[in-house]
Amino acid sequence: MDRQSAWELMCSWTESEPLRRHMLAVEAAMRAYARRFGEDEEKWGITGLLHDLDYEKHPTPEEHPEVGVAELERLGYPEDVRRAILGHADYLDVPRDTSLAKTLYAVDELSGFILAVARMRPEGLENLPAKSVRKKMKQKSFASGVNRDDIVRGAEDLGVDLDEHIEFVARALREREAELGLVSGGRG
Repeated sequence: MDRQSAWELMCSWTESEPLRRHMLAVEAAMRAYARRFGEDEEKWGITGLLHDLDYEKHPTPEEHPEVGVAELERLGYPEDVRRAILGHADYLDVPRDTSLAKTLYAVDELSGFILAVARMRPEGLENLPAKSVRKKMKQKSFASGVNRDDIVRGAEDLGVDLDEHIEFVARALREREAELGLVSGGRG
């Protein structure tokens, strides 16, 4: 399992720039949490990078993420990576019983939401307080595709305070701002 091969695999399945950016954001958050928890940063990052591998071509609950996970199994990716990816989809009812699985679930929706908030701020991700993110969470029309309950449940399952979790993920994304399509000044 190496990052370059995972990147090439993801790109071969995904043409959409916004979806690629989402997976890059989740990768960044996963790598940051791996460092914090003393886990394998490469494995955790690759899990984040590949979690929506099949979403562009197979977005339905009948197929996503199982089609992608079947491909990862064929390619020899570890079982814990595959189970974490299956576990990020609530409708599959796969237990999130590892730190890897809990973290992927906790950062998935939140990463996308934070990027949406950052794009609305002149200063982007710089000094993004949890208060600003939580205020936007109350606006149902803002980033309406993001499940707010998943964000809250993810932090709870991970055992971290929601505000701390938001600010931690925002800092992780800030490290990859340019790659995520954010230039200084928020909009990319």
